[in-house]
Amino acid sequence: MNVSPTQELAGKSARKPKGFWTSDAAIYLLLVLMTWGAWQISRLELFKAGDDTGYWIGVAGGMMMVILFGYPLRKHFRFAQNWGRMKWWFWFHMSLGIGGPMLILVHSTFRVGSLNAAVALYSMIIVALSGVVGRFIYRHVNKGLRGEEISLQELQRFAGMHKEDARSRLSFAPAVEARLKAFEEQQRGANAGWDTYFLQVFWLPVQRWQAYRACDSALREPLRALAKKNDWRKEDIAKHHRRALKLVNSYLNAVVGIAQFTAYERLFALWHVAHIPFVYLLVISAIVHVVAVHAY
Repeated sequence: MNVSPTQELAGKSARKPKGFWTSDAAIYLLLVLMTWGAWQISRLELFKAGDDTGYWIGVAGGMMMVILFGYPLRKHFRFAQNWGRMKWWFWFHMSLGIGGPMLILVHSTFRVGSLNAAVALYSMIIVALSGVVGRFIYRHVNKGLRGEEISLQELQRFAGMHKEDARSRLSFAPAVEARLKAFEEQQRGANAGWDTYFLQVFWLPVQRWQAYRACDSALREPLRALAKKNDWRKEDIAKHHRRALKLVNSYLNAVVGIAQFTAYERLFALWHVAHIPFVYLLVISAIVHVVAVHAY
């Protein structure tokens, strides 16, 4: 049985990870709620950082921070290649990266009693926030949370299916076709550079929305003409309008996806350069803090 490009694309889309509002927003909301919960616990003054309860909470958080280094070991070292699937390590890394800092915050009761404790705590906060930012960028250059890289060629191939389908089925609205083509050519002709990358990440979604609204307006007159010619009812016009907008949306998403792919790759490389030194600082300051606690 032959499968058309659009059918293949539909199957691919069905396997895509959940959208922003069911994945990213849930994680960010969880982080906010957990931080608020840690703050509320500290206000109850149930324990102090130095007593037995606070001590063992700190030990648990510290152990979680140590164990999460298993993910980079699994990812980069040959001896760890048989330690299980990457996607599970990625989830494990994320879970520990959230739970560990939260326990450390509870342990600290949001107070610092010494310089080394302050350096360790603030380094951990910076690393944790950096991890959240890194996850956001990582999500745009990988297949959701599975830890498997998507290739630019694969993205272009499925994007091409989107665009061919849109062009063939929007021929009744030349103004819409022209606007979509201009949007694509503008992005394909953009000069490589950090200014372009930042615009593609932060400003391109706005341009995409503007193009979508303009196409929505430009569809109305051709659809009215078709309705008059084919004696459509209002329900028919609305149905064809929705279908046309779905094609426009797919086309614009395809163009934006390709344009942002390289931009997010560059930002991820920049993030990695900035993230690693803070990780080293966190490790060193944490060791100094543990030694100081047990020595004095």
